[in-house]
Amino acid sequence: MNPAGAAAPVGTRDRILQVAADLVARSPDGDVSTRAVCEAAGVGAPALYRHFGDKEGLLSAVVDQGFDRYLATKRDRTPGTDPVRDLREGWDTHTDFALRNPNLYRLMNSPAMRTPPAAALESHRILTGDLRRAAEQGKLRLAPELAAQMIMSANVGVCLMLVSRPATFDDRTLSRRVRDAVHTAVFVPGVMADTATGTGTDTGTGTGTGEAGAPGGGRSGSGSAAPAPATASAAGAPAAGRGEATVPATAARLGALLRGTAGPGLTGAESALLAEWLDRLADATPDRP
Repeated sequence: MNPAGAAAPVGTRDRILQVAADLVARSPDGDVSTRAVCEAAGVGAPALYRHFGDKEGLLSAVVDQGFDRYLATKRDRTPGTDPVRDLREGWDTHTDFALRNPNLYRLMNSPAMRTPPAAALESHRILTGDLRRAAEQGKLRLAPELAAQMIMSANVGVCLMLVSRPATFDDRTLSRRVRDAVHTAVFVPGVMADTATGTGTDTGTGTGTGEAGAPGGGRSGSGSAAPAPATASAAGAPAAGRGEATVPATAARLGALLRGTAGPGLTGAESALLAEWLDRLADATPDRP
């Protein structure tokens, strides 16, 4: 039994994992050797292989731990009334995490990680959930699932450029600019117009480092635009009269509402078929009517 007040001893597996994560963070190129990990952890190679199998297994565990840190606050957060603000803050905290943990972030998104960690899939589900809330409010111009793919790929892409090629990608407004460009593509026009005038979400977010270790506590380097008269409806949907009530946006909203409630008088098969049709309408482009 430990003396009163003494910290519980760290198990061998946890010690190896923590040492490996620390070495990854300090490594010039983000790589570590199993020999260096064993020496720093004070264990023999058999202990490392017994707990992790091989180097890939060890790095996979480091990635799992990294995703858990990334999701720590996202899991506990209470969604706000404005899903667009939540999505903007989610983008910014993602970028903050990458900038604070460049080696870990590259490892988390390395093609060598052949099996996506469960936490990575959870992160995508959280993003899709926020987009479904936006669709329910009539703010999304395409299906939430496609919008999630667009936002995630853009966010990860810009972060990888920022941490992998900082000498070339040195504009600190880059993440914000890419974020706003992607959001313009997925949200109906009224949402971005309200954002630009300060009646929606903030526009002054950059790629500063406003968190310690894991993302989530709030926006970094952000500022609010001057308030302007509200133009959105009381229900949270963009104001009418701007041409944003298009077929794709309407289909995206109806599809989100259909998934959120039991289909009125429809069988399971009928609901699934209707959802498929609505997704096709929501994701339609001029090249694919």
